[in-house]
Amino acid sequence: MSSNPISETRIPHSGEAMATERGKRGVPEGLWIRCPNCKATVYKKEVESRHHVCPECDHHFTMPAKDRIAQILDEGTFEEWDADLRPCDPLNFVDRIPYHQRLLEEQQKTGMLDAAVTGKGFIRGRGVVLGITDFAFMAGSMGSVVGEKLTRAAERATELRLPLIFVSGSGGGARMQEGILSLMQMWKVSAALARYDSIGGLYVCILTNPTMGGVAASWALQGDITLAEPGAMVGFAGRRTIKNTIRLELPEGFQTSEFLLKHGFVDRIVHRRDLRTEVARIIDYCQIADRVPRTTE
Repeated sequence: MSSNPISETRIPHSGEAMATERGKRGVPEGLWIRCPNCKATVYKKEVESRHHVCPECDHHFTMPAKDRIAQILDEGTFEEWDADLRPCDPLNFVDRIPYHQRLLEEQQKTGMLDAAVTGKGFIRGRGVVLGITDFAFMAGSMGSVVGEKLTRAAERATELRLPLIFVSGSGGGARMQEGILSLMQMWKVSAALARYDSIGGLYVCILTNPTMGGVAASWALQGDITLAEPGAMVGFAGRRTIKNTIRLELPEGFQTSEFLLKHGFVDRIVHRRDLRTEVARIIDYCQIADRVPRTTE
């Protein structure tokens, strides 16, 4: 005898019906992020409270410029310069989308006009000029505005005779959408740094992950003191590009900050939590050294 389909139908109670209408409650997006190094899923706010460092493996995430300023400088001392400099599209460049459209999208996404922030502030009471490139804006690539802002920062550090601190987060090198105008920024910033050096200024460069291309080939590796964060990728062409062009098997850990320290390209690797103290110590040491009388033979 066939079963009665009506008798087998289960009528959900009112609570189940309400749950079905609402749908399942999930974890809100953005609370957790995955570490690219140890693959652990970590609480985003905890990572941010540790200066964007993974609590499981100490991996240093990329860090927004505004958080860099808060981490390095004394609270409330930053005075931004050239905040109104805006990039343009001199070549009418088009790749997947027109360059002017890409700029608008990046500005809306990041709240920045371009990839560099410069200004003056204090580190434990010591006046400094600070320049930062932010990976979030077109991978921190160096176009005309980035080069101009860094050049002006070096020139003002020369006028004010203050220590100059640049923090590199430029994985894009020179910005291809601006062609030769972007490449010109390499020598323009370098020339300003040479003039700053001629008056005996102290230039400290901090290399973060990643620092590549024309940035690494110019101002990022010209510091009197060059510091690097742990595990930062620093170099001109990437590992894959080198292997595909000249067919070389590269050493293990090639282009990491640890490899560069071993081979004399950086002076010290500094954990992000210690960076402000280390820079203040360097400034104090160099200022004391400048006051010590030099004897001539």
